[in-house]
Amino acid sequence: MKSDKASSRKIQWGGLPFHSLSWDLQQRFGKKLYKLSLDGGMTCPNRDGTLGRGGCIFCSAGGSGDFAAPRQEDLNLQIQEAKAQIAGKAKDLEPPSYIAYFQSYTNTYAPLDHLEKLFFAAAAHPDTAVLSIATRPDCLAEPVIALLSKVNQIKPVWVELGLQTIHEDTASFIRRGYQLPVFEDACRRLKEAGLETIVHVILGLPGEDAARSLETVSYLADRRLGDGIKLQLLHILKGTDLGQLYLQDPFPLYTMEEYIDLVVDCVELLPPEMVIHRLTGDGPKDLLIAPLWSRRKRLVLGSLYKRFRERNTWQGRLYEGPVS
Repeated sequence: MKSDKASSRKIQWGGLPFHSLSWDLQQRFGKKLYKLSLDGGMTCPNRDGTLGRGGCIFCSAGGSGDFAAPRQEDLNLQIQEAKAQIAGKAKDLEPPSYIAYFQSYTNTYAPLDHLEKLFFAAAAHPDTAVLSIATRPDCLAEPVIALLSKVNQIKPVWVELGLQTIHEDTASFIRRGYQLPVFEDACRRLKEAGLETIVHVILGLPGEDAARSLETVSYLADRRLGDGIKLQLLHILKGTDLGQLYLQDPFPLYTMEEYIDLVVDCVELLPPEMVIHRLTGDGPKDLLIAPLWSRRKRLVLGSLYKRFRERNTWQGRLYEGPVS
């Protein structure tokens, strides 16, 4: 019976044991989309003194946008620069289309007129198919959500929220700056506005073993919070407070084998409809302190696919449905 289920799931997701973003985009748009990492010229309440000055403990000086194209006043110029950075990846016969990914810092943390100008410009660009906006759940006032809903009528808008963990002690240690009900409320309001939500979860945070990470994933799955998910390996980066702590007193990090098994465990818990946007992640090579094995992304992903086959498992195998 399990093998029959596994076979049907793999057919459903184009031969993969999980609902990948690439498969999902192919169904929705009929082709691959390429991501353009953009800088909207904002900061973060966790950096400007509203909540704190240092940002989240793991966040680099680039506000998690280390791969973003250089900031420019003219968004169209920045888009052209971002396209040039990934030109070697787009090898389609037809002209490529892109996800305009506002990645750096908190991308709804600005006056409404600035956001309006920025997002409508991105939606109007002929080469963009989707807007993906990384932000915080405590930076989504009703006028902002109303604006995103308007833009969503032009091009699909995804809102990416950095939850990282459901555990308040860890959230306090990493200086997340908001409590879990704030996240739940933001997800509810975004859903009511017809906006897709992608939730970021970091695996391997200090003090978090596999069981705690699985509790975070189960929480999202059971409550159907998020249309998509990014599972991110914790990277220790130079220039971050976490990096300094690690160099002073190194704490345990996952080996590649441990991480792979944890990712498969997480995916088994997720509802089949949830799109998996990421299973690992890139740390800038010039900033990465540890774990150094994460630089070998092809090896990591290949090992992940192999582990799914070895365990004869797939996304949702252990999912029991939403809680009432």
